[in-house]
Amino acid sequence: MDVPSDVSGRCAMRGSCGRKGFFGKPLPCPYDGPPIELDSDESRALLVTTCGPSYAEGLVCCTSDQVETLQENFNQVEGIIGPCPACRNNFRSFFCAFTCSPEQGNFVNITSTQKTSTGQTAVKSVDFHVTEKTAKGFYGSCENVQMGITNGFAMDIIGGGAKNYTAFLNFLGDEQPLGSPFQIDFPSSTPPELIPLNTTSRNCSDSDLGSRCTCIDCPDICPALPDFSAPGSGPSCHVGLLSCLSFILIITYAFAVLGFFAGYIITTLRQRREKTYERVALAEETASPRSHHRSLVGAASLAYHVEDDSLNTQSESRQLGRGASLLDPIETVQPRQYRLNNVLRRGFYKLGLFTASSPWLTFAIIFLVIGLLNVGWKKFEIERDPVRLWVSPSSESKQQKDFFDENFGPFFRTEQIFVTSIPGSIETGQNVSTLGITLGEKFPVLSWDHLKYWFDVEADIRELESPNGYTLDDVCFKPAGPDGACVAQSVAAWFGNDLSDYDETTWIGHLRGCAASPGNCLPDFQQPLAPQYVLGGVPVREDGSKRYLDAEAMVITYVVSDSLDTDVQAKAMEWEEVLRTYLLNLSETSAADAGLEIAFSTGVSLEEELNKSTNMDVKIVVLSYLAMFFYVSLTLGNGSASREEEGVVSSLVQWARNFPRLFSRSGVSSSSLSVDSRAVPTFFPRLPRNLFVGSKFTLGLFGIALVILSVSSSVGFFSLLGVKVTLIIAEVIPFLVLAVGVDNVFILVHELDRQNLLHGPNAAAPAIHSANASSMSPTRGPFDQNNDEVDAASVPLYLSAEERVARTLAKMGPSILLSTITETVAFALGALVPMPAVRNFALYAAGSVLLNATLQVTVFISALVLDLRRTEASRVDCFPCIRLPPRIALLEAPLSSSGLGKMARFIRRYYAPLLLKPVVKGIVLLSFSGIFVASVISMQHIQLGLDQRLALPSDSYLVTYFDSLDAYLEIGPPVYFVSRDIDVTNRKGQQALCGRFTTCDDFSVANSLELQRKVPESSFIAEPTASWIDYFLGWLDPAKDQCCRVRKRNPDIFCRERDSARLCQPCYQDKTPAWNITMDGLPEDEEFMRYLRQWLISPTNEACPMGGKASFGSALSLNEYEDKVVASHFRTFHPPLNSQDDFINAFAAAHRIADEISEETGARVFPYSLFYVFFDQYAHIIAITQEVLGLGLASVLIVTALMLGSWRTGTIVTGVVALTVVTVMGVMSIWGISLNAISLVNLVISLGIAVEFCAHIARAFMSAGSGLPMDHPAGQKERDERMWTALVDVGPSVLSGITFTKLIGMSVLALTQSRLLEIYYFRMWLTLIISGALHGLVLLPVVLSLAGGPGFPQQEADEEWMSNAIRNDYEYAPFLADDDSINSE
Repeated sequence: MDVPSDVSGRCAMRGSCGRKGFFGKPLPCPYDGPPIELDSDESRALLVTTCGPSYAEGLVCCTSDQVETLQENFNQVEGIIGPCPACRNNFRSFFCAFTCSPEQGNFVNITSTQKTSTGQTAVKSVDFHVTEKTAKGFYGSCENVQMGITNGFAMDIIGGGAKNYTAFLNFLGDEQPLGSPFQIDFPSSTPPELIPLNTTSRNCSDSDLGSRCTCIDCPDICPALPDFSAPGSGPSCHVGLLSCLSFILIITYAFAVLGFFAGYIITTLRQRREKTYERVALAEETASPRSHHRSLVGAASLAYHVEDDSLNTQSESRQLGRGASLLDPIETVQPRQYRLNNVLRRGFYKLGLFTASSPWLTFAIIFLVIGLLNVGWKKFEIERDPVRLWVSPSSESKQQKDFFDENFGPFFRTEQIFVTSIPGSIETGQNVSTLGITLGEKFPVLSWDHLKYWFDVEADIRELESPNGYTLDDVCFKPAGPDGACVAQSVAAWFGNDLSDYDETTWIGHLRGCAASPGNCLPDFQQPLAPQYVLGGVPVREDGSKRYLDAEAMVITYVVSDSLDTDVQAKAMEWEEVLRTYLLNLSETSAADAGLEIAFSTGVSLEEELNKSTNMDVKIVVLSYLAMFFYVSLTLGNGSASREEEGVVSSLVQWARNFPRLFSRSGVSSSSLSVDSRAVPTFFPRLPRNLFVGSKFTLGLFGIALVILSVSSSVGFFSLLGVKVTLIIAEVIPFLVLAVGVDNVFILVHELDRQNLLHGPNAAAPAIHSANASSMSPTRGPFDQNNDEVDAASVPLYLSAEERVARTLAKMGPSILLSTITETVAFALGALVPMPAVRNFALYAAGSVLLNATLQVTVFISALVLDLRRTEASRVDCFPCIRLPPRIALLEAPLSSSGLGKMARFIRRYYAPLLLKPVVKGIVLLSFSGIFVASVISMQHIQLGLDQRLALPSDSYLVTYFDSLDAYLEIGPPVYFVSRDIDVTNRKGQQALCGRFTTCDDFSVANSLELQRKVPESSFIAEPTASWIDYFLGWLDPAKDQCCRVRKRNPDIFCRERDSARLCQPCYQDKTPAWNITMDGLPEDEEFMRYLRQWLISPTNEACPMGGKASFGSALSLNEYEDKVVASHFRTFHPPLNSQDDFINAFAAAHRIADEISEETGARVFPYSLFYVFFDQYAHIIAITQEVLGLGLASVLIVTALMLGSWRTGTIVTGVVALTVVTVMGVMSIWGISLNAISLVNLVISLGIAVEFCAHIARAFMSAGSGLPMDHPAGQKERDERMWTALVDVGPSVLSGITFTKLIGMSVLALTQSRLLEIYYFRMWLTLIISGALHGLVLLPVVLSLAGGPGFPQQEADEEWMSNAIRNDYEYAPFLADDDSINSE
């Protein structure tokens, strides 16, 4: 009902008429009368203290009881808004006018009344008319006031998170238990008979001390920050959408393409004009008897006249004309040698001869050493701690983490659960899509039935008991001390973990109220629980307000204490395992029982799931070895020289045709007739002998076993040195060493096949002699001077098995040494990466590769000779005790091949001639230049980071958890800014830290963090900072009379929480000067520490929310005497971080801020958050990548140049290797591969393996040289022919022994369930293999043929030179495949 009110000098209500309930607050009485004088001077004094000097005299509309109640209510919010005088005084002025103003009746109108418990009539609702200016000024003064204790704002507590003055006043007026006891409405219009309250609100930026707030609570007075760019968005040069680098590369490449086509057209026209001249020159060259049937490579081992020095001869050769004869067999006789090459060949020859001659002694010596190395397995340990795996002990972040843990205790262990409804068919509308979850696809999770079910689940969790009897109460974090409550952040905490006081309708209003004003629904651990901590996926209305009842997820977080004490930690882990088991079972039944899905993680989950991933990938490792074993076994023996023999399929077909003839009479019965035995019918098929004798099954198995032994020995050796094995080592090194190690097996076996062709028992001496004797005679004369008479007849055709194996190692050993050194050095360079997982991986990989190569040039050579003896003795592979009878070999039967397999014949006849055509060379150079340009452009888009989901099995429950974390958690990780080496007991040190006093430094720690919070897009700071020093000094404020109290009779004694107010007084009540916001008179030195020690044990409660025990008990580290602050931290929060870029940029921003604060204050400040130690690598990874790859390429250049004897060729090989790595990096961004420690190691591996694709071809190219200089008229033709020879000789080995073996080993990785292995190993290594093969077999031959260095003949002996000459004369037709060459195949 409406109560008439006088419009001037009259009251609308006065006095107290009882309470609404037994525990309710006093309700005012309707009173339509004039204001009245207070009944006592004490009441007037209290009114002046409470409402200010304007009430020092005059009539008022309130009683003494109302003044006392008003003071009590103000004291409740004093700790929240007290730090900002403008907000505090406006708040007091507003409600003092509402309660006591003599003009109350002008702006307050009672709209309804109610009966109290005593039967009196009391106010039920009123209209409070306020001008818009007054309302806006009131709201504006409190809008930005912070409540650091919760890392939130005072408006969240006193205004329900209001975003405008209307919502603020409505919240203040709502009837609620901790607010107004009756309804206060604020109409937008005022009736004519009333006059709205119109006061001048204080502004936080006013200069007087009664108004002015600090920067923390008043942005208008904050100093301006210097300009800086957001992390990851530094200034860069762009031309449109392209970076300047990309633009320049594209333009340059376009001009190169145009230049190529222009040059091609001009060259074609010029060639047509000179056609006649070229024919004449060609005729002259053809007529020369010296050059007939003699290629330049045919004289590869010829150098210069023995009486002339090579330098003079080279000078003379440069003067030769176009048609001059390039070789004079009578004049050029002395083989040109490279000393290092000769030393290596002799050394490997001797090693091969020893191991082949004494295989069992070699086995004994080497396996004894291997056995000793494997003794180190006794100290074998696996490192599973993620911090010790991925963080360098010397890294800044690791040292900072250790400092934080030692001084403030380890960060908490988190048990987190996301509860959602089962998916439904809902219109998604404008929803946000995360990595694995699209918001809006599920029904709201909040319902009466869901809450009842989940409250029971939480009750079960609180009762869970581990095998040793530990419960949540034993392991949880209790901010109020051992007798306090656990921190359990959940919607249930708003309801006191009990729904018995609510029903299907009342719970909705309570939840809305708690979400709007968390301070009214304090959980049992007595800290406000904001809705973003417990609700996720909350829809937002168009006006910016949130629909909390439609939240898609409930977020439950149990905070468990962690400790450096392993016993305490073990208790927590034991309970976490019980919780994990319970939640796993719950996740299987919750959908059927309640229509809920849960995603969760416990403190032990991540490590267990990572281990599960490793155990599952053991099968992949085994499968890879089996695939490689069968490939090696089936292909090793294919290249061996043999007489023409049918294959398995043709033998079976022939047997099937002949089989019916067993049961019919044959027309041929005379034994005198010559009958082909293959046409004779038999009961069993006549399988080819090569299937049994020529098989290399045992040899392949032995090669695989050597790989396993090398890995095992490397593990044993480094375990002995204390280097722990990591999960990456266990999963990847077997693949790596397998792929690298089998290559050399193929190369050695293929070379032995060639040696067997020339010098084995099947070598056709008469055929070769008759074909070539006459052609050799012109070349004999020069050797007479050295008494080395050589001709075709003197060439020894048959050599012992030991000699052939020794020659095999002599020829291929230097190539193996070259690739091994470069790979080992490249892998070892990975040890420069400071992360232990990467360093250990690099050491194990380098050791395994080196050991494997050592085993291959020793015991594998011994195995080769044993296998060769078995083959020549016609003994069955795998069963050498079984010997097949020899078959009659017809002398006229030709060899099945000229020593070249199908792949080699294809390279010889088609691939090499095509590749070495000038036009094709140009196309190749243009194509690979285009690939390089595209790769460099793509490289600029490589992302940094490593999503932890990738390290998990694809079916892990943690994948769903991380998806839910990204989608639903609306609060980011906490970040602590730790200050050290600053004396906080003196005023200067205090001013360097504080923010809520007028004399605090403008860029103090607290002020700087507040300034940065205002630019979250670049600072990645989203929440207000919890500044301990501001709360501590505010705790001393005597206006907060329930905070710091001392005994009246003895101020040296602090009052306890339960001591009577009669015995105590505020600590600073009688201090001179009085407590003030200028810090003048606030404690220093020993007095500071005395109050500080008391503050740290003072409870944080409703009576004094500024107590330090719960909120800041762990924010300070005191020395052992507790007379000095060693370090302290300031807590704030990052925004939600949903991507790797977010984490990396947040890390970079925090460190930038800390560095700036350190520079401004002189204190040492560093940031700490739990994830920083893992993202520290990204602050340096680009520089580390450049350093490691640069050193790797430098080592490749040095090693290849020295081993090949040519800096020019070494530079070319190094350049091709670099292009291979650049191509791999270019594919990384396309295929979603980020740059991190794992991919960095793979890039180092790419550098090492890329050498394998190049080293053998480059060495073969250099070993066929005639020494002609680059500018010699015939130099280009000579290089083309050398490259042709190199491709034919080692191309098949590179293709089948290097490319295919790696492809088979890596392809098995595609079957892994680990996304980490799939993306960072399968994808990267597949790219490497394809890129390495293309660069090594296409680009390298072209570049070497154009600019390769002058070569050195590999052959030392005259016999080798002769056999090379024979091959060149009668098998070599690189550009003209004549009939003779075709028939030779």
